[in-house]
Amino acid sequence: MIKKILINGAGSAGIKHFEIARNLFPNAQIAILTNRQILDSNLGYKLHFTKVEEAIQFQPNIAILAGAASTRIEIGLALAKSGVHLLVEKPISVSTKSVESLIEICAKKKLILAMGYNLRFYESLIYFRDQLNLGVIGKPLLVKCEVGQFLPSWRESVDYRHSVSAQRKLGGGVLFELSHEIDYLAWVFGKIEWVRATIMQQSSLEIDVEDSAFLTLGMVNRENPNLVANLTMDFIRQDFQRNCIVIGESGTLKWDGIKQQVSILKKGDSSWTNLLTTNHSSNTSYLAEWKDFLECLDTRKSPMATGIDGLKSLEVIVAALESAPTGKQVKIQRNSLKEKN
Repeated sequence: MIKKILINGAGSAGIKHFEIARNLFPNAQIAILTNRQILDSNLGYKLHFTKVEEAIQFQPNIAILAGAASTRIEIGLALAKSGVHLLVEKPISVSTKSVESLIEICAKKKLILAMGYNLRFYESLIYFRDQLNLGVIGKPLLVKCEVGQFLPSWRESVDYRHSVSAQRKLGGGVLFELSHEIDYLAWVFGKIEWVRATIMQQSSLEIDVEDSAFLTLGMVNRENPNLVANLTMDFIRQDFQRNCIVIGESGTLKWDGIKQQVSILKKGDSSWTNLLTTNHSSNTSYLAEWKDFLECLDTRKSPMATGIDGLKSLEVIVAALESAPTGKQVKIQRNSLKEKN
């Protein structure tokens, strides 16, 4: 029985999770943990904590960590030690320090630790992954992935300069904020072995983080152990793009995460063929993420995206930051943990 729910964070992600929790559990007590003194009263919250010690005394059954990435491990450790199941927004942290400790504590206490990589719940991306596994374009030879949106238009009700995305101390920048792409590339194609990165702040945006990142990722794919993916991430483009194109021996497969569409260009064809278009939305994927989390509580199955998945993506980011000053290839330093949570 879920009687008490804690939402850490009162930004856009925190509000989204609060609304889902309220709809799924209309009779539960839902509390917000945030250092914000002014909150939107239209949310309908009644309990507001500013310290994690107060939140622990509330004795929540589950907690959603959607505050600044720089605070997630500290808060997560405190809650896990108190026996609280966790759903953690991406990225899991801004450094690998103590991430393994959180994963190990959750495993020891038999707590669910799920990551909020909600793209894994997009019907179109699942279909895209399935088609690749079926071999519709043969051996994959090259992957081109792109994501970007103009930061000031990202959250229209928020001054971008005050957002998490714009501030290094809170875990901003394209590498952390757009790490969905790093996660799904590994989920779809296989383990990322090495990275070469160019990271820049090249716009006039008032931010202290990178607004552009260009990553080359070496991946171990079951059909191609030397598969390479090119990933472009930015805060500066005027449109919104999220797509992945895979060039294979017998065709090209394309996922459009905005149109929610999967298309194929078969070898010898002159035009694309649409394989799937869905009306699956970001909100739908968040709800599916919640349902997966709750199913894990009931059945003890492993989450769609685990804490170890969160750590793996973070390890790629750390390697990219190491590579950026020289542009040299950096091997990913992997943890030794096994999937336990």
